[in-house]
Formats: sequence, structure tokens, C-alpha cells
Amino acid sequence: MSEAKSGQTRGKLRKAKLNPGLSFVLKAFGSACMLPRLPALVALLALLAPPRVCRAAEPRNLDTAKQDITRYIDSGDYDRDLARVAQEAERYLTARLAEPPKPNQKLAIAFDLDETLLSNLPHMRPLGFGYVPPLWNEWVATGTAPVIEPVARVYHLAQTKGVVIFLISDRREKDRAGTEKNLRHAALGGYAALYLKPNDSPDTARVFKTAARKKITDDGYTIIANVGDQKSDLAGDYAEKTFKLPDPFYLTE
Repeated sequence: MSEAKSGQTRGKLRKAKLNPGLSFVLKAFGSACMLPRLPALVALLALLAPPRVCRAAEPRNLDTAKQDITRYIDSGDYDRDLARVAQEAERYLTARLAEPPKPNQKLAIAFDLDETLLSNLPHMRPLGFGYVPPLWNEWVATGTAPVIEPVARVYHLAQTKGVVIFLISDRREKDRAGTEKNLRHAALGGYAALYLKPNDSPDTARVFKTAARKKITDDGYTIIANVGDQKSDLAGDYAEKTFKLPDPFYLTE
């Protein structure tokens, strides 16, 4: 190739808008002298380039989430988190009850039941953390959900200090017999009232539980603490302080 033609070729290459990877290969192998091999080089670059994947914007995979929950339980982190929140509640109660009481003030504490005082893990885990209403009804009727010990200690501390205990659950009235049986089995007695949602109630958990705490307050009680595992257990005020326990298993609103 003549020097003039070689210069023209280099000028054209400088003006061309080449793929960065192709430009690198051309520079590495001597630009103009490799022009006859350009098709092969382009094919090589295409093979080396990472494949373009077209995928939908999908939510997190359910099996992956279940695996994470299982690891959370088996690692002991779930139990540690339960204990940590319960210990905070114990410290708060001890400090709060050390304050001089106001005249005629009636102090109370509110507890949720499921995943707060009672654990349904023996029922949920074999079902892949799913919810099957007939099986849930059978489970509740057995009254065998184990007590969550760290929260039970808060319960008994309040009880020994003379704080009136109210239980507010999203369970239905039809579940009362099994629920009361379970509370006896778990040694969680001495409560003032167990609020369960009417069987035909369309209310959300938040609406129902807020209304229950309002009634307790209207009856002259000061709810100094409210303990639950769902945000809906704690929303809506009518408590001096709230304590949110971990619950990665389900959501009630």
C-alpha cells in the first residue's frame, strides 16, 4: 500500500464512529493492516460481549423470602429480637411504675395475642408460612400455641405491680373458647378483658383495636404501654408508649 493511501485510510478511521471495543482491537493490532480482518474481529467482539437479558420488573421471589425467614428463625435472630424488645418494655415498666401515681389513676397495659404472647410457628412453618382458614380454625381450637416467654415476663411483671391487663386480638368471637383455653394453658390469666373482633365485623385490625383502647381509656384507665407485633396493633394512639415486636410472617392492617 502506498504511503498516500495509507494516510487516507488512517484519516477515515479517525473520523469513523467505532465501537470502543473495536477501536481498542484496531489500535492493538495495527489499525489499517487489520482492515481485511474486520468482520472476524466484529464477530469476536460480539461473542465476548455480555448477553443482553430482557426481564420484567417483578417483585421479590416468594421462595427466596421464605428461605430468608427460615434463616432468621434458625439463626436465633428472631428470638433475640423478641427478647430485646421485651427487655425494653420491662425496663420502661419498671421506670414508669416507680413514678408516684396520680390520685385515683388506674394504670393499664394492652397486649396483642398472636406473635406477641402466643407463637403460631408450630402451625405456620409446616404450611410454608401460608394461611389456610380451615386449618387455622382447627389450630386455634386446640389451644396449644406456645407462649412467647420474654413477652410473658412483661405480662407477669405488670401483673405483679398491679397494672390492669387488657388483651386485644384480631381473632374472631368464634375463636373465644380456643383462645381462652390457650391462655390458661400458657399461664396467662388474671386479665381484665379479652377483646375479640365480632364474627361479622368488616373493620380492619387498626380500626377495631383503636376502638378497643379508646373504650378502655373512656372507662377511666391510663394505658401506659401497648405491646404488639403489627403496626396495626399500635396505631391510633390511646397509649403512653408502644413496643413493636418482630413479625416477618404476615401483615394485618
